[in-house]
Amino acid sequence: MHWIDWCIVIVPLAALLALAVYSGRYVRGVVDFLAAGRVAGRYVISVGDMASALSVMLLVAMCEQKYQIGYGIDFWAKIVVPVGIIFSLTGYCTYRWRETKALSFGQFLEMRYNRPFRIFAAALRTASEMITNALSPAIAVNFFIYFLKLPQMFTICGVEITTFSFILVTLIVLAMICIWPGGRVSLLLTDTFQGLLAYPVFVIITGYVLLNLSWSSEIAPTMMDRIPGESFLNPYDVSQLRDFNIFSLTVWLFSTLLNRASWYGNDTSGSAKTPHEQKMAGILGSWRGGFSTVMLITLAIMIITIMNHQNYAPQAKAIRDTLSEQVAAEVIASDAERQQIVEAVKAMPEQRHIIGQDPPLSRKNNLDTNVFRKVQDIVGQDGDGNFKFQRFRTLYQQMMLPVVLRETLPTGLLGLLSLLMIMLVLSTDDSRIFNASATILQDVIMPLRKKPFTPRQHLLWLRLCSLGVAGFFLTFSLLFVQLDYLNMFMVIMTSIWLGGAGPVMIGGLYSRFGNTTGAFASVFVGSGISISGIVLQQKWAQHIYPFLQSRGWDESVGNFLAAVSRPFNPYIVWEISPEKFPINSYEIFMIAMIAGIVAYTVGSLATYKGPYNLDRLLHRGIYNTDGEKKIHSAWTWHNVMSKLVGITPEYTRGDRIITWSVFFYSIVYQLGIAFVGVFIWNLFSPWPLEYWSMYFYITILLIPAISGIITTVWFTWGGVRDTLQLFRDLKARVDNPLDDGRVDGQVSLADRFPRKNAEGQRNPGYSGDEKNR
Repeated sequence: MHWIDWCIVIVPLAALLALAVYSGRYVRGVVDFLAAGRVAGRYVISVGDMASALSVMLLVAMCEQKYQIGYGIDFWAKIVVPVGIIFSLTGYCTYRWRETKALSFGQFLEMRYNRPFRIFAAALRTASEMITNALSPAIAVNFFIYFLKLPQMFTICGVEITTFSFILVTLIVLAMICIWPGGRVSLLLTDTFQGLLAYPVFVIITGYVLLNLSWSSEIAPTMMDRIPGESFLNPYDVSQLRDFNIFSLTVWLFSTLLNRASWYGNDTSGSAKTPHEQKMAGILGSWRGGFSTVMLITLAIMIITIMNHQNYAPQAKAIRDTLSEQVAAEVIASDAERQQIVEAVKAMPEQRHIIGQDPPLSRKNNLDTNVFRKVQDIVGQDGDGNFKFQRFRTLYQQMMLPVVLRETLPTGLLGLLSLLMIMLVLSTDDSRIFNASATILQDVIMPLRKKPFTPRQHLLWLRLCSLGVAGFFLTFSLLFVQLDYLNMFMVIMTSIWLGGAGPVMIGGLYSRFGNTTGAFASVFVGSGISISGIVLQQKWAQHIYPFLQSRGWDESVGNFLAAVSRPFNPYIVWEISPEKFPINSYEIFMIAMIAGIVAYTVGSLATYKGPYNLDRLLHRGIYNTDGEKKIHSAWTWHNVMSKLVGITPEYTRGDRIITWSVFFYSIVYQLGIAFVGVFIWNLFSPWPLEYWSMYFYITILLIPAISGIITTVWFTWGGVRDTLQLFRDLKARVDNPLDDGRVDGQVSLADRFPRKNAEGQRNPGYSGDEKNR
């Protein structure tokens, strides 16, 4: 990169680290370190969450997925999106979670179930979370190596060091600098700072790409050039898509409903001033994506176009040659075999695909197919060869993004993109390291200790646990080999917890019949299915398929799987092959979730002994120790619509405007006009591809870009305002040493010995000897 690019990277990064160190002076107790003192405003939470959610791994995963399936399937996703909006508007789970005042999700589990389940579930969730997220630094490091075209090794003072490990350690150290001084306070402030910096970068990169690629003459023709059943634009012509299809949307919708609260706790879900402020942060989350989503879509479209359109054939040839050489250097250990791959790919002629003359492209026959065939011929098709080929293909597909960006963006934009990628790495890695370490200490170590920590010890242990988790991230990223699409990997790894967590969390917040037996049963069954699926996927190419083949069982197993999946064709097709386990991650996840629901219901009803006291858990009625007034209003004909979108008497005029804007954009426009209206139109008069091209240009680029410009200004103002207010509120906050996540008799210690309420009296709703039913 040019020196201008390096300046663009270094100056904001130095300011970010300085802010992290400065924020440490505002931490006075455990609540500050874990939940930002529970005084954060809606905008600082919303902007910070946007930054911490948008990772390099997510960017790579989305581009990898869209390169395979395009955007036709996104039309059906419009059914799913409003579900999340409705949840935000109504405060589904979010409001009740904040009412529990739990400092961690394990504290909630102990209050709702018991201490052994708290420890077990916390260990399981943390393992799932850490394994899933620990791959993120590895993906980010590979991104920088390919983006900057760095060598795999370099030498310092005669010592040979791998570039991968050097960058990985550097990124982990930077993440720890953001965590160590102030915990959640540092993370909220630095994530908000990164989010505010990222908004203009989104706008600039998106604008550059759209100004340099023509939608009508390059993007649209490339997107339309697909075989029947695999359309990148027509949602009625996607039946042959295998891994990312309508069934995957069904799984996503089901998981959105069931696992709404499954990642709550040990993040910003308990950091707001009030439950209402937490709910409003969730509603604002519907807008906060702004230009980030448009930028992700734009980058994916750019890759599809440059790698397949005839106007970019020479550039695409150079990218494939460079990409194959870099991937082979990382994946193939044999020098002779690696050199053979490099020479074979470079010897391939330039592929100039003429749209309209040459046959349309497909998943199995496209401009990358010849590269993969050459590699597979060289490495062989035995167990070891299939394993190497799968690694090559996986890394090739993932690292196409940074190589295309390097060969496309000019000086200045390279620096901006590098800055954005570093910010995405820090905002995600530091949050994920901190979330996992908080769970380990709060929900595994603390419940096992007989003697409680002093506040000073507690803060030190939280920092040390963060250091330990960072070490795990480092080790895992160095050793783990990922063989599937990133989205598939994230789905199956998170399903270790999510497979059985949904009933536990939803049942805990809303049901009175759910109990500890049902919770254990749900997690054992759901997680057991997911773990079995992971083992089968990882061992299939090298061990399981060769074992079946050696005994002649491969054909009979294939026939059985095909027969079981046949009623669900073409969306579920279990075809046996040497390279990949036939049941994909979405399908395993769905089976696990259904089994978890059945196990929770049966286990709870079989051992039911009476209803649970939800009022005490949610601090309602006589258990409201804060003196906070919760206003309720009756349903009338005049307020029925307001009630349906979640508006309560707590809402100010500004809250109502925000809520109705989200409702009209998401429900009226996206669901009603852009989906239902278009769906009905196509029932009577099916659209040609040209109509779908214009439809997606308007709905996924033009209108979101306009809303993104508005939200960029809006959230910048709100983020700055709430950041300044956060400093003032943290300075004025009075700490309660008992409010550290401890539970006694299924009641939070801070509730068992509460401070005086607003009227100066202790609340009579709790007593030291009260037992839960």
